[in-house]
Amino acid sequence: MAVPKRRMSRSNTRHRRARWKASAPDLVPVRVDGRWLMVPRRLVRAVERGLVPPPLV
Repeated sequence: MAVPKRRMSRSNTRHRRARWKASAPDLVPVRVDGRWLMVPRRLVRAVERGLVPPPLV
């Protein structure tokens, strides 16, 4: 594991952490049981096959 040589100030630490934000997943329209649902791209095939229940809207 990398270990910093010097201590980072609280201000710099908070500025660095502020940039790491979770982004919303890109949603894709999928037809399930005759309805169009917005599903995250990585779950499209699982929802189509019925392995994952479709999201409740």
